[in-house]
Amino acid sequence: MPNEQDVRLSTRRLDADPATADPSPAGKPTPRGGATDSGGQSRRGPAPARPAAPSSPATQAPPATRAPAPATARRTRPAAPTTTEAVATETTTATAEATESPVAAAKEARPRRMGGISPENTVFVSLCFEGPDVYSTAGGLGTRVTELTEALARNGYETHLIFVGDPTKPAVEELVDGRLKLKRWSQWISKYYLNGVYAGEEQKLYDYSESVPYHIYQDIAAPAIERGKIVVVIGEDWHTVEAICRTSDLLHWHNLRHRALLMWNSNSLMSLHRINWGRLNYCATVTTVSRYMKHRLWPYGVNPLVIPNGIPERYLEPVDEDQVAALRTIMRRGDPDRLLLFKIGRFDPDKRWLMAVEAVARLKYSGHPVSMIIRGGMEPHGAEVLARARHLGLHVRDIEAHRPSPEECLDLLRDAGEADVYHLRFFVPADFVRVCSAAADAVLANSGHEPFGLVGLEVMAAGGLAFTGSTGEEYAISFENAVSLETEDSDEIVGYLLHLLRNPDEVAKIRAAGKRTAAEYTWDEVIENLLGKLGYLARKQSIDFE
Repeated sequence: MPNEQDVRLSTRRLDADPATADPSPAGKPTPRGGATDSGGQSRRGPAPARPAAPSSPATQAPPATRAPAPATARRTRPAAPTTTEAVATETTTATAEATESPVAAAKEARPRRMGGISPENTVFVSLCFEGPDVYSTAGGLGTRVTELTEALARNGYETHLIFVGDPTKPAVEELVDGRLKLKRWSQWISKYYLNGVYAGEEQKLYDYSESVPYHIYQDIAAPAIERGKIVVVIGEDWHTVEAICRTSDLLHWHNLRHRALLMWNSNSLMSLHRINWGRLNYCATVTTVSRYMKHRLWPYGVNPLVIPNGIPERYLEPVDEDQVAALRTIMRRGDPDRLLLFKIGRFDPDKRWLMAVEAVARLKYSGHPVSMIIRGGMEPHGAEVLARARHLGLHVRDIEAHRPSPEECLDLLRDAGEADVYHLRFFVPADFVRVCSAAADAVLANSGHEPFGLVGLEVMAAGGLAFTGSTGEEYAISFENAVSLETEDSDEIVGYLLHLLRNPDEVAKIRAAGKRTAAEYTWDEVIENLLGKLGYLARKQSIDFE
């Protein structure tokens, strides 16, 4: 008779097919392969095998599962160590019965730690639609998961990132000495939708939700738990909710859920109406990226933990001063009083693009010549923004290229001639984004709704002057390390900017303080925050770190 925890699954049960159930006494599931194309190649990516579940989980005992842990070993403490190094490398001695198991032997050979999450006892799995490929990047979400997983791998953790990847790239790719495994999912669908990760969104969502949980269970979680490890699965945004809940169900069914920590992270308010919040809150711990977002999620009946975003440490490295000086010279067009502004982000009304172009017009017609470099996305709001700029009498010049280098970006702007707004219609390399941030008199990261505000933090890391919104940008203290805008009035931008231009010492102080603030938000610092939260969740699940 199963206990309540074994049978109390979420409202969406695993679909059952009694005809495929394995009648063997061991009750091991029979793998069900994914569909293949005409060449016999799996269409779903790294070929997850899907086991069939019994039709009535509420009335049947769970099938026998792979034993997740080796035999318990008695430990004997050696003589008191005489050095700190000896304490850190203290090992234990197991009984003969336990050491007969290779898993137990490997476990005993590992250095003993003081407990808690560590690379020796934890495997991370990140689930996200977006990822590191250009095909898979539509905003800050792709940047977040790319940098977080890379930082985890650099810190020694085995890490799997499962995302909807470029259909022309390998299905599986290993980086960071093999510790980071990129798994490009739904490539068989993506090859029909070449315009990016969200083209064919519903088809990809169905495939992702159906197949990813079985891959996690069979190919990641079960082997890791058998080796004595725990598995941390972190889903990002609404696309991964179903996959997270089904992963929880599957691990419950196979009696492995108690060795897994499942988290779901909200990076935006998009499509929250599609989420079954009661089910999600039961299956996983809900987290988000700022206190502002925590409060926005309260109406849904959840109380998330806050784990902020971060930036790579390399963003703190000095920006190429020669390129910064060259960009300023180019954009001033011979006028030393000409201002340089920069704005990058999706063409979304929340980013307050209209406020930005209106501020440029107000500066221009009040006798302050200005040039603004902008980089948006493919969103329809972009046409409205550019039409508004032209209606205000601003000269907009489109610049097109194919993946230029920073040096080529400078040449493109030099050859573009006079304009008020320079619209970059190409993928801008990260190094040139940093050059623009450092060179500009102000970077307009002036969102009206921003869950975290990663752009503002990146500007501060480059030594730039960030004009942020005042929602999720909790790292920003106005006129201390940034400038926080509290209204939609473009005159607020103009007034603050002209005040700072009259006080260059204030500008230097803000830029220096911003750089110090950014150093507190590197991914290594954020991971320490994450590990602390995981320690709390592990205690709630009575997970014992040996």
